[in-house]
Amino acid sequence: MLLSMTAAVAAAVAVASWVRAARLARKLDALTQSYWELRYDFTRLRSQVARLDPETAETEAPPPAAAPADVTYISLSSMKKKG
Repeated sequence: MLLSMTAAVAAAVAVASWVRAARLARKLDALTQSYWELRYDFTRLRSQVARLDPETAETEAPPPAAAPADVTYISLSSMKKKG
């Protein structure tokens, strides 16, 4: 009797978990879809603004990456403690 009740409770919990996971998967899918639509709209609007006001687009462009500093190679063997 106890074994069948435990199995029934476990099955009910499993079904509830499955339903919740499916609901969360749908929500995640909707959020992902909304995210990509928003990125597409943002890029489209940014290009429209750039066409209307080219000076603004140039000033808002990210600065170019800084030139890498001179890096010298130091071998690990030269860093060993002597003695």
